[in-house]
Amino acid sequence: MAAPDEGARLTYTKDVLPILQENCEVCHRPNGSNMGGMVAPMAFTTYEETRPWAKAIAKAVSNKYMPPWHAAEQHTGQFEGERGLTQDEIDTLVGWVEMGALRGNPKDAPEALTWPTVDGWTIGEPDLVISMPEPYFVPDDLRDETKYFPMELTEEMLPEDRWIKSVEFRPGSEVVHHIIATPFGGIAPGNSPSEYRDGYSAKVEKGTQVVWNMHYHKEPGPGTGMWDQSSLGVRFYPKDYVPEHVLTTIPLGPFDFAIPAGDPHYTAGATHTFAKDALINAMMPHMHYRGVSVNYELEYPDGKTETLLSVPRYDFNWQTSYRFIEPKHVPAGTKVTVTGVWDNSADNPFNPDPTKTITWGEATDEEMLFGWVSFTNVDEDATAHQGI
Repeated sequence: MAAPDEGARLTYTKDVLPILQENCEVCHRPNGSNMGGMVAPMAFTTYEETRPWAKAIAKAVSNKYMPPWHAAEQHTGQFEGERGLTQDEIDTLVGWVEMGALRGNPKDAPEALTWPTVDGWTIGEPDLVISMPEPYFVPDDLRDETKYFPMELTEEMLPEDRWIKSVEFRPGSEVVHHIIATPFGGIAPGNSPSEYRDGYSAKVEKGTQVVWNMHYHKEPGPGTGMWDQSSLGVRFYPKDYVPEHVLTTIPLGPFDFAIPAGDPHYTAGATHTFAKDALINAMMPHMHYRGVSVNYELEYPDGKTETLLSVPRYDFNWQTSYRFIEPKHVPAGTKVTVTGVWDNSADNPFNPDPTKTITWGEATDEEMLFGWVSFTNVDEDATAHQGI
């Protein structure tokens, strides 16, 4: 969209709604996308819904807080689902607000979008829905806790081995911080449902023991407790489908660090060397409140280096998975190093306590770095995973 002409009369129906439809309504709509437990609290599908938020929209797009996307600009065009507005689109939204956030002629409005959803499932009707084995009450006095709930996939749930196509988690309460349920994956704030690209998958075997790793976080106090029974929905490839590539996901990160009190720039990391030629599918960095940036660096066997992913402004609330449009080939012997930077100073507005030395821990007010890497070996034979 071209930048608005100076003095042009910008309106919601003609100028703003097309931008919102293309970039915002996927979340900002009734029953919008569930991004790792985060659901947009307002819709922008009508003028009446949007107008009260006009100034907030202008501020959020001006500082590029919205749409949320934190990979460095050097990666533009590399990843699926990249979010972002052009400068012309930002100027249009800001200009509309400065001109009074006018409605405009309803006849100028584009046709309303139709969003595919089945009972709120973004991935469509699941083939299998499973829940935590029992409800759990998160008590009033709890601030931060990690709980584990084991369960077995029964014959009725999964009578035979299947290959995953997509997975969507549904937190059962607002105090869920993250969920990990191997082999289905997991979610953290800001995550989208997982969709395997054609030809790639991970396998679920019948009788699998699933452990729900539930991280709860909230403000303690009388009446703040609530029940949780989170769930997930999964869609499978057809029963006779055998993928070309079987994905493996590994977490890279240090465990023995100690971030000094007040330190504004503490770094630590971890490495992995690919034993075989590999195709890197995606990366997802995970840190807590003090995390400010993450960098994935490749070192090839010939000594050449390359930045695989730079996230210069890590945002705890938007823990994005960055999936390459085309998987990236790296030869055997290539080393990937994941390095995180933490700000434990009083200048970090998200820092719970700058007077403490911080070590690794599961609690949100502790710290960690998991630089998840999803990849497959080029010579991976999926039939080896079929039990034949």
